Amino acid sequence: MSRFWTRAQPVAAIALVLSVIGIPLWLVVVTAAKSQGEALNPDLSLPQHWQLLENLRQVWVDGEVPAAFFGSLLVVVPTVALLLTFGSMAAWVLARRATRLNAVLYALGISGIVLPPAVVTVVLLLRQLGLAGSAIGMIGVYTGIYLSTVIFFVTGFVRTIPPALEEAAQIDGAGPFMVFWRIVLPLLRPVLATATILICLYVWNDVFYAFFVVGGRLDTLPLNLFRVASAGLYLNNWHLIFAYVLLMSLPLVVVLAVAQRKIISGITGGAVK
Repeated sequence: MSRFWTRAQPVAAIALVLSVIGIPLWLVVVTAAKSQGEALNPDLSLPQHWQLLENLRQVWVDGEVPAAFFGSLLVVVPTVALLLTFGSMAAWVLARRATRLNAVLYALGISGIVLPPAVVTVVLLLRQLGLAGSAIGMIGVYTGIYLSTVIFFVTGFVRTIPPALEEAAQIDGAGPFMVFWRIVLPLLRPVLATATILICLYVWNDVFYAFFVVGGRLDTLPLNLFRVASAGLYLNNWHLIFAYVLLMSLPLVVVLAVAQRKIISGITGGAVK
């Protein structure tokens, strides 16, 4: 029985992946390649005539994808930079200084993973600060929300780094900043790559917080998709909506394919501690 289960595990895993990921992905691709008439009722059937490139070209022009792509980059890039900088610094201090106060601060720092932010309070606070509807306000919201995730991953990874490396640099006269910049930060590349991918996934695909904070003033790809899907041009045009989804997902798919090894090493090296 155990031998049968050992042989059946890979087959079960492949079947699960195909059912959970493969079928929805196939539905998106074949629907994006169909004509308007064929895509009125999306299904898994192949299109009679593949027009994927034509649909992508129409979405790129009519859907104003370049402007929305720039808006997403305007939010994602500074958010990632701020999170990696402050999150890695905070994680280094929390991992190296084992005091009761730091233990409490660490618990508070990672509590954001399970505690949802108060959206109404955040929006009201941004209005009081004059940041509502701005990219700066959106960057601040994302930084506050996902800082817990970075601290959680990086703190565990820092604990795997031998303290002797930092002590040797201090003996040579390096200050705390130089120790972090020259010794610790280069060793954090795997876990920072993991954190970067996760943050990009969260922020790139987010529509909930972006709708309340910058909706109508700054277009990101998910917000633009919501707008064009609700407009008369895309109403019931599932082939164009799914083509937009492909365009929006393509950058993340490329990044994930390139950095998948670092993602796994970063998770196993940090999260298990």
